[in-house]
Amino acid sequence: MRKTSIIVLTYNNLEYTKSCIESIYTYTEEGTYELIVVDNASTDGTREYLLKYPHIKTILNEENVGFPKGCNQGIALANQENDILLLNNDTVVTKNWLTNLRTCLYSDVKIGAVGPVCNQHENRQGVSFTYESLEEMQKLALENNHLDKEKWEEKIFLIGYCLLIKREVMNQLQGLDEGYTPGYVEDNDVSLRILKLGYKLVLCHDTFIHHHLGTTFRKDLSQFYPVLYKNRAYFQKKWGFSAFAFDERKSASYPMINPCTSVLEIHCGIGVTLKEIAYKIRPKIVEGVEYDPSMRKIASTSFCTYPNLKSVKRTYDTILIGDFLKIVRYPISFLRKIKPYLKKEGSLLLEIENMASVKNILSIMQGKFYKKEENHFNFFTLQDIEKILLEAGYTNIEVYSWYQNFNEEEKNKIQMLEEIEKGNYQYTYYTIRCKRKE
Repeated sequence: MRKTSIIVLTYNNLEYTKSCIESIYTYTEEGTYELIVVDNASTDGTREYLLKYPHIKTILNEENVGFPKGCNQGIALANQENDILLLNNDTVVTKNWLTNLRTCLYSDVKIGAVGPVCNQHENRQGVSFTYESLEEMQKLALENNHLDKEKWEEKIFLIGYCLLIKREVMNQLQGLDEGYTPGYVEDNDVSLRILKLGYKLVLCHDTFIHHHLGTTFRKDLSQFYPVLYKNRAYFQKKWGFSAFAFDERKSASYPMINPCTSVLEIHCGIGVTLKEIAYKIRPKIVEGVEYDPSMRKIASTSFCTYPNLKSVKRTYDTILIGDFLKIVRYPISFLRKIKPYLKKEGSLLLEIENMASVKNILSIMQGKFYKKEENHFNFFTLQDIEKILLEAGYTNIEVYSWYQNFNEEEKNKIQMLEEIEKGNYQYTYYTIRCKRKE
């Protein structure tokens, strides 16, 4: 069986490194891996600690070469037959972690990389349980880490705190893009490169590890944000769309989808929401429309993705449009165009920002209402959107209201406004479900 080269980068944070390495020794089957540590010129005793373990392959850089180049150094040093696992030094691994990840990785020739869930919730890779100590964490991980293929979720992107990549895939990638030095956004990039090669990315909910999320670099915001902005700009130039595309999910809509056999998402971006729908609802047909060719190219690696509505060939049980109405010049006309693609008993789901929310009213009163979103044309009240939907030929309109937390000033203003005229000032957003009128 192929072994795994576990590559850990270090830059200070000695206690995290100790905890990480000790957990690898404790919870990883002996003889199944080699451990490679690349140190980026630590000054806190990390280098001296590593030299106590001659069986660890080490690279001791005389300067901090950053995360992508450090990983590439480790990859170059790894046994050329081994799979590659990139692991942050601020992680603690658990019972069955590598066995479970490898089982998923080799369950399908089209799976190129896999990752575990953790205690952090970025990219929906978090878990529902919490704990007060690492000892308690290990007990909960033991309960969680039972192989279950029903808990394997295909993703557009996997965060790089723990990423296991097949050797043949890594050979095609030829390492991480060092243009992202010193680090951040390189895991978004490598995820898309794996998809572009025709492979799948899978998040293993049946495998949990702990992630402190406490690197030295991330703690220093004066360094962190300039690098993050630079790397986002580099990503956009390379791929043709913003890295924020990974966050563009219709979070308020898809949980409201009834069990169905077919879903169409309009303005599906790179496919983030479609992936979640495919995993959580599991309809037979999951398709999208995306007008931006760069994003459509990524979404098309996983789903049938059309360039426009005219190209769509079927009808659907559910159509999602999210907040797309805000950039449509003629909302009623657009909603009428969608209608023929919705089955007789199908549902349309959309999201709107409430123009009459206290947050927007206060912004107007304070002269701060300018919206930074590009091409942001339309704003609606609840009465507006209900009227538009009826005129466009929809019925059975259901409204789900939700809001952000309010400060004291906003709470007082809501009370004042409702004394003048009853309204929906407390709701910041609406998610609306409706059906086509015959």
